[in-house]
Amino acid sequence: MTYESAKAVFADWGVDTEVALDRLATIPISMHCWQGDDVVGFETRSGTSGGGIQATGNHPGRARTADELRADLEFAYGQIPGKHRLNLHAIYLDTDETPDRDEIEYRHFAPWVDWAKDQGVGLDFNPTFFAHEKADDNLTLSHPDKGIRDFWIEHGRRTREIAAKMGEELGSSAVNNIWVPDGYKDIPVDRMAARTRLEASLDAMCDSEQDPEHMVDAVESKLFGIGVEACTVGSHEFYLGYAIRKGTLLCLDMGHFHPTENIADKLSAVALSLDEILLHVSRPMRWDSDHVILLNDDIQAMANELVFADLLDRTRIGLDFFDATISRTAAWVIGTRNMQKALLRSLLMPQSELKDAEATLDFTKRLIFTEELKDLPYGVVWQEFCERHDAPCGLALSGSLETYQASVSGRG
Repeated sequence: MTYESAKAVFADWGVDTEVALDRLATIPISMHCWQGDDVVGFETRSGTSGGGIQATGNHPGRARTADELRADLEFAYGQIPGKHRLNLHAIYLDTDETPDRDEIEYRHFAPWVDWAKDQGVGLDFNPTFFAHEKADDNLTLSHPDKGIRDFWIEHGRRTREIAAKMGEELGSSAVNNIWVPDGYKDIPVDRMAARTRLEASLDAMCDSEQDPEHMVDAVESKLFGIGVEACTVGSHEFYLGYAIRKGTLLCLDMGHFHPTENIADKLSAVALSLDEILLHVSRPMRWDSDHVILLNDDIQAMANELVFADLLDRTRIGLDFFDATISRTAAWVIGTRNMQKALLRSLLMPQSELKDAEATLDFTKRLIFTEELKDLPYGVVWQEFCERHDAPCGLALSGSLETYQASVSGRG
């Protein structure tokens, strides 16, 4: 089928494919740097990862330096239609210096900004509260030891300053997303004390105002992690309340909830109380296992909610998965494209007709429409989108990914 034929099919349903393609081109996906090197980073620390973070597998080709990681990213972006962003963690500094986490400065990340300018991508940022000797207790901002809390508060302050400078230099506001692994392996007796310390630390960390045109804060919850099975201090309820009170973004990570929870359902619920939302899109096959996202029902439901609830302009979409059993660059490309495919399918649905059917309680029509819509030629419209953005499809994409993987498989 040609694109013109597919365009006519969607027109019969009252959908303009050109409008959908134009809208999709405006939606950036923040691709996460840590898929490229298994969350190792470019500093040397003796701490454990903490919080259940673990990349499994030893597929050849892991990026060992910032230059290798940037080369991998450039290739990946070339396979993905549209312009996107990079989500950078604080352990990915690019410098000959060896600052501790409470000593990092913008200059340690300036090469990333120079690269982002050349590539035309925006940057987002994250403090790194794991993989450090001061995080080995799985307690950081809520640690009973004030000295350890102060260390991490200073780290967080510096990441906010760095993120703001990144946003200023690039002319695009950076999200500085705060996630800490804090919690207890066995049942605590004083959860309130830990949460009070966490709140006070967050307040101290964010006590300096930053221009939202340059940087915005986000806070991210988690259900539990390895080593913190009994209690996660920064729970969903804790951070939802904090985000509402303090005016930060709330990060909803699809892997950080119970596997039976529908994360898409949470979007409209929290959007009534928040100005903006941050998404970390993942695939929790077994809870927070962070598999590469597929074009499956969960991802489609998330995209549908973003489109039908008119939340695209209020939601920053980022990815969060890491798989070391497959080509790391292919993981980026497949995951990002699947998020785009889901958004395109949502944009190609007859929203007004579906909403009208629901509003008039015509659930039969709603069911007929949602099922029949599954048969429409979305793939043809997606191919057109890729062609317009000089991105490969089908066998051409497979060949490109395999060729690049062969070129990096000799990395030690």
